[in-house]
Amino acid sequence: MGLWLSLGSAITAEIGATAGFDWLLADGEHGPNDALTITEQLRAVGPYVVSLVARARDGTAASIGPLLDAGVQTIMVPKVESAAQAEAIVRQLRYPPAGDRGVAVGSVRASRWGAIDDYLDRAAEELALIIQVETRAGLASLSSLAAVEGVDGIFIGPNDLAAALGHPGEQSHHDVQSAIDNAVSALASAGTPTGILVSNAEDGARYAALGCSFIAVGSDAGTLARGLRRLAADARAAMTGRRTVR
Repeated sequence: MGLWLSLGSAITAEIGATAGFDWLLADGEHGPNDALTITEQLRAVGPYVVSLVARARDGTAASIGPLLDAGVQTIMVPKVESAAQAEAIVRQLRYPPAGDRGVAVGSVRASRWGAIDDYLDRAAEELALIIQVETRAGLASLSSLAAVEGVDGIFIGPNDLAAALGHPGEQSHHDVQSAIDNAVSALASAGTPTGILVSNAEDGARYAALGCSFIAVGSDAGTLARGLRRLAADARAAMTGRRTVR
């Protein structure tokens, strides 16, 4: 059970770490998160029994490398559509000759600034890669994506998938839900760890029953926005007798 972190705040991350979630995801694709804010969130959640995943902006070295150097051990990459693309991303998590990750040891947090003597040899063993399927092409390549060595899990992106299927903003549309259900069932049957983002506990329970093994049940931004709107509406109604909901 996870929580999406979109606000770029170490304080919000620490609050999430104390709330009972198993994992948190710092979103580097949307919102203000970057390698520096994610580093601060890693520090903030370090004392707690929770894992911090980071979503890179894309699958390039410029997006993934700084997150790895900061000490992120689980990377999520959006909009992966082919096995060749997934294989190229896997190489960004591995040092040469097995991959293409840029080599820096003494100057990066991940190696404790050189204090981990065998960091270059062990780093790849301690990293995990989650790729996102959120387009028609991704759905068509589902089985080949799951078979790529070095891909540790697949995350269904419901918002982008809804748009790709011609129903932007309608994640609950029958066609979108049918596509998601089929994808989750196929991945679960193949033994591929599968994840998704939902907006409520009921949907989370449904996808857990379908076979999802890691589920984000909301976001810091969405939870804060809804909570503040509800607080404002309730307070206004209590003080003036007029209820305004936005």
